Amino acid sequence: MTEKTALYPTAAELGRLRAVALGTERPDLIVRGGLVQSPGTEEWLERDILVAGRHIAALTPWGHVADAADETGTTEELDATGCHVVPTFIDAHLHIEYTNLTPGELGRLSVARGTGTVLTDPNGAANVWGARGMDQLLTTGTPLHIFQQVSPKTPGSPHLERGGAVIPEEVVRGRLWDDVTTNLGEGNPFDYGEESTGRFREALAAGRRITGHTAAQTEESLWGYLAAGVGDDHNSATIDEVLERVRLGAMITIMGASLTDNTIPIFSDLEKVAPALRSLCFCADDKHALDLHTEGHIDHHVRQAIRFGVDPQLAYRMATTQPAAYYRLDQVLGLLAPSRLADLQLIPDLAEVRPSVVVVGGRVVARDGVALFENTDELPEWMTDTVHLPEQLDPAMFAVPAPDAVGGRTRVRAMEMYKGYFKRAFEAELDVVDGLVQGDLEADVLKIAVVDRHHGEALTGIGFVKGFGLRKGAIAITMNCPNMNIAVVGADDAAMLHAVEELRAMQGGFVTVADGEVVGRVELPVGGMMSAAPFEETAEALRQGHAATHALGCPIPSPYIILSFVGLYVVPDLGVTELGLIDAFTQSFVDVLVPGPVDRCGHEHGHEHEGSAS
Repeated sequence: MTEKTALYPTAAELGRLRAVALGTERPDLIVRGGLVQSPGTEEWLERDILVAGRHIAALTPWGHVADAADETGTTEELDATGCHVVPTFIDAHLHIEYTNLTPGELGRLSVARGTGTVLTDPNGAANVWGARGMDQLLTTGTPLHIFQQVSPKTPGSPHLERGGAVIPEEVVRGRLWDDVTTNLGEGNPFDYGEESTGRFREALAAGRRITGHTAAQTEESLWGYLAAGVGDDHNSATIDEVLERVRLGAMITIMGASLTDNTIPIFSDLEKVAPALRSLCFCADDKHALDLHTEGHIDHHVRQAIRFGVDPQLAYRMATTQPAAYYRLDQVLGLLAPSRLADLQLIPDLAEVRPSVVVVGGRVVARDGVALFENTDELPEWMTDTVHLPEQLDPAMFAVPAPDAVGGRTRVRAMEMYKGYFKRAFEAELDVVDGLVQGDLEADVLKIAVVDRHHGEALTGIGFVKGFGLRKGAIAITMNCPNMNIAVVGADDAAMLHAVEELRAMQGGFVTVADGEVVGRVELPVGGMMSAAPFEETAEALRQGHAATHALGCPIPSPYIILSFVGLYVVPDLGVTELGLIDAFTQSFVDVLVPGPVDRCGHEHGHEHEGSAS
């Protein structure tokens, strides 16, 4: 767990830093001959960096301090000749669970690529394990700094989902004052209740930023959200959205995720986006291990910015100095300056963004993209065995009755995937066989279900979705966002049932089935969200699982993680929980059938767990 005050120099360390800067003591490390990113001006400086212990003591002209070989002592030297020296990168918004890696494995993967700090909202862990899960997702012995964005509410909307764990409001507010906290995490943009307003006020009083999930809002809807003190947004997907928010004072954390890569549209017209460039930083948000391994972490964002013509000095500042300043971390990290942590990287080619050396806390921790440390984190036993389903599942659990269908047809509310995880509502006419609504493979309108996996009851909500393109079989996951229930989409009910049964047997993860066989499998036994295996193995399992799913007709590059967000009911237009189909704008239930009542999902179980909105 990264507590900010623990990263400041102690009094003894400050005394030594001053002595090294004054020249009366030798540094422990000298980074020589590089072009150093200026902490305060947009320049590349011909400077050596003197490091004492964990921190930077001084930036001196090249050769100002004699070579260590000429002196007695143990000063280490790094030759940065021909390299640019920059701080390690900051990911301004991430859910570690969605990398499908434990914190230690994420550290082993990302630190070697230059990302040394992540600001993480552990909302998945909160839903599965409660507050202790949130703490566990902030903890690693690897040299990855993890700061907390406090998950605002668990479950997110008790009147719309039963969810898993329940975290009391006083715990949420208390965590805003913790030293590990930088933000209040992303909340429901359509929630105007007293509890959410109180949370916003508490965050402001604690001096914390408030992370926004603006979900393509504009004008009054956006204004009402930002008026709560929300100060950043990682949903901006167009230059117009960026400019609208920056003109209202927001910081834009450009998302480059497995869901969608917003670096492409936002940097596509530099002249248009130019007024906002110094109000931008970067986040991976929801990026799984395979994409992190093959594409990169925040290094990917910097490469993209430079590829589209952003000046490299500014591109690197977007990944370091700008987020550090905004999230009030700049007294600790994010810039190469006296008394700051010696978290830095040597970059041989600015456009390639592949560090030859990474230093964290004054210690060399990676070379040429390979970590020099092991992940030795031990996970408690309670982090496994979290998928709870009845021993026998009812084959009728996915049935959608249509007793009043005329002529063997009925109309349903459905959603079409676009821009990654956004969902456009539409109506579809589907066949009814033996009184039950069928999917339409030709039109790519498939049944989707969210199944409770926390309480052992398999409570199930149903919808229909377009975009997955399956010609047969089903895919299922134990990571419906944010309540971490099971989400399953399939060509027929039998395949969907098979997929859910496989998830129970493997105690969490992703699975693709067809013709009665498992054709793709990613085992994620840690909370049904993560694997403690080496990241290389998890990435390879994802690659194989994606390939197997694509072979069934699915055109989505990362189908499992997209399926995670079909149920998300705070993103327009529709969502699904274990209690039913939800209109995102009204935050209320609607029936799958058209016309139909708007207070239930069309199943017999009703909504006995509903409560008041907050």
